[in-house]
Amino acid sequence: MSYEFNGKTIDTDANGFLKNTEDWSKDLAEHIAKLEGIALTQKHWDIIDYLRDAYFNNNGEQPNTRHIVKAMADKWGTNVIQKDVYDLFPKDPSKQGGRISGLPESRRKGGY
Repeated sequence: MSYEFNGKTIDTDANGFLKNTEDWSKDLAEHIAKLEGIALTQKHWDIIDYLRDAYFNNNGEQPNTRHIVKAMADKWGTNVIQKDVYDLFPKDPSKQGGRISGLPESRRKGGY
C-alpha cells in the first residue's frame, strides 16, 4: 500500500502506516485523515502532537487509549472519557491516531 501525495508515492505497510517516519508532514496528515473521513480539528492535533512527542522523545513509546485520555484531560483542563477520543478517532485513537501521526504500527494489543 502507499499514498499518492504531492506528486510522490509515500510507502506504507499493508495497514497504511508509514514505512519511513521522515515522510510525515502536517499536510500529509491532513491527506491521510481526509482519506479516513476525518476533518482534523485542534483537538485532533493535540492528540497527534502528543503521540508524536511520546514516540520521538520517549524511546518509541506509543501510548494506549487510557494514556491518551489522561494526557488530554490534563491538556484540555476538563474531564475526558474514552468516548471523547473515540469521537475524534473512531477506529481507535492510538492506532488510527498513530497512522495519521506518521508513526509505525503499534504491536501491542488493545487500546485501553
